[in-house]
Amino acid sequence: MNLIYFLLRSSWGMMAIAIITGLLSGSSSASLIALISNAANLSHTSRIASIAWGFVGLALVALVTSIISQVMLVRLSQNAVFQLRMRLSHQILASELMHLEQLGNPRLLATLTEDVQSVANAVYDIPFLCIDIAIVLGCLLYITWLSWTVFVMVLCLMLVAVATNQWMLKKGQKFLTLAREEQDILFQHFRTITEGIKELKLHYGRRQSFLNHDLRTTAADLRRHNVHGLTLFSASISWGRLLLFFAIGFVLFALPNIIDISSQTLSGYILTFTYLMLPMDNIVNNLPKFIRAGVALQKIESLGLSLANRAEVSTVPPVFNFSWDSLQLKRVTHTYTQEREDSNFILGPIDLKFYRQELVFIVGGNGSGKSTLAKLITGLYIPDSGEIWLGNQLIDDENREWYRQHFSVVFADFYLFDELAGLENTNIDIDIDIQAQEYLKLLQLDHKVKVINGKLSTTALSQGQRKRLALLTAYLEDRPIYLFDEWAADQDPVFKEIFYTQLLPDLRDKGKTVLVISHDDRYFHIADRIIKLDYGQVVYEKQYPQQRQTL
Repeated sequence: MNLIYFLLRSSWGMMAIAIITGLLSGSSSASLIALISNAANLSHTSRIASIAWGFVGLALVALVTSIISQVMLVRLSQNAVFQLRMRLSHQILASELMHLEQLGNPRLLATLTEDVQSVANAVYDIPFLCIDIAIVLGCLLYITWLSWTVFVMVLCLMLVAVATNQWMLKKGQKFLTLAREEQDILFQHFRTITEGIKELKLHYGRRQSFLNHDLRTTAADLRRHNVHGLTLFSASISWGRLLLFFAIGFVLFALPNIIDISSQTLSGYILTFTYLMLPMDNIVNNLPKFIRAGVALQKIESLGLSLANRAEVSTVPPVFNFSWDSLQLKRVTHTYTQEREDSNFILGPIDLKFYRQELVFIVGGNGSGKSTLAKLITGLYIPDSGEIWLGNQLIDDENREWYRQHFSVVFADFYLFDELAGLENTNIDIDIDIQAQEYLKLLQLDHKVKVINGKLSTTALSQGQRKRLALLTAYLEDRPIYLFDEWAADQDPVFKEIFYTQLLPDLRDKGKTVLVISHDDRYFHIADRIIKLDYGQVVYEKQYPQQRQTL
């Protein structure tokens, strides 16, 4: 029912047309059974000829309505899945970063891949399901027309079948729901394999513990729940087939001893029940797929509701025409909550002020709050309390999207796009390929990477070189404020020297505000100011007032 409601929300008009034409197709198919039954008991050639024309007409109606119903439902189902994928992706991108981090990548990936694919697979079979249901309903109408008594007997048999099947399907659905919960944990383990492969290879004990305890336990639980659920589904399928054969045997052997029934009517029953076996078998066989899709749809809707509750205000950022002289944090605090930890990390209250054309180093030990502060400064985290001002503009939900567009950032866990998409709207009135190629020379990558039609020729480079490509994107964005989070950590000594002594001062001299999170204390004298964090607090600020004159 969840799937049907899902399709109705997408387009009830198309769904109505598909259902009506499907019913016509099923009724025509059932009428064909009646004609075949009548023709088998006729001896007059003239009557058979007239029935033949009726047979052709019904066959054409069944064919045309079946095609219309399937085409409409195929279009509807694929449009619905497309809208589902786009809506879910939009909700993820619109949700607060902190909330996404709390949900975790494994759950998001499992929903985007496994759950959406389960819904897509089931939705693909819905057109055929509707045709099969229509055929079953048409055959039941034909049986009713032949005899009310037989219909009542068949109806009682169907009620018994539905009741017993429903019990097994509900039990099976519970196991599939448990299996889906294990799927999130399994995705987390898969992430451990892909992202922690080096560490696992270097530590035999850790690798064996991970394989034999974490991965094996979760995979075994997933297997057990799937086996129990699918076994119940298989049992329900076999039980449904048995009841159908029982109905045929009842009509063939027992019914003539209970009521008077002609051989023509009896053959009509047998032919109808035999014809019903294929659509009934299709319906029963597809039930596990639809139930699995129903579980997946519930997970999708649950995630969508969670994301919607933490959605940010969506605004279109205006063109940069805003003049500002400082970026100020006033009594800003942020609480960082991690699962399985009793205490929370609290950053702040922070009082900081950054000026235009200033180079600032943010330093401190691991866990001091540098990365959290960076996300607060760039507007990715929303302060629990306090205010952020850009010039005379207070940053709030209404203008946070606009505020973020002032930053070009390369995080420590950066993602490298192979296309320079969206950068053609920068204020550099030069072809994007030419500008990118000039920066590649500056970053000493022009011998390895080319830019053709706004796309990088390769990203298969060392981590340090990939960071240089990320810096290329930041250069092309040409934003007023630059922030680099441990950017030089993976660079060789030569290019590290170039980064600190040439690239950073050049950006500042071009009027940019440059914020650098770094542990390289030998280059601290390059900065105009040093800000040190410890346990979420600013412990001191150190200024170099003569630095700009000496550089």
